[in-house]
Amino acid sequence: MIQDMTIFQLASGLARHASDRQAIVAENIANADTPGYKARDLIPFEETFAAQSALGLRGTRPGHISRRAETVFTSPFGVESPNGNTVSIESEMMRMTEIRQEHDMAIGIYQKSLQILRTSMGRK
Repeated sequence: MIQDMTIFQLASGLARHASDRQAIVAENIANADTPGYKARDLIPFEETFAAQSALGLRGTRPGHISRRAETVFTSPFGVESPNGNTVSIESEMMRMTEIRQEHDMAIGIYQKSLQILRTSMGRK
């Protein structure tokens, strides 16, 4: 019997990270004209995953280990406009493409893992 389904947790974590990151990019775009607004982003998934693995953290329920508020950082993406805003629509659009790729990879990992699991059980 299969007891360790870490690959599904990994895919779920990657999809959740992409979702959180997409929300922050949407906030950046929404505040593109707000004076003094600083563009934000999340720490890359690899760093978040490595930190949780190194600490041996384990969630006991969905959302138990949520570090979104802790991992948001202000980053100097572009040149600051005269009103103090650092949001670049072009950079945000490129970031959205990266996020889409992260999400697609998470879905692909989940689907392939599920396919392997079904095949090992003799189902198609």
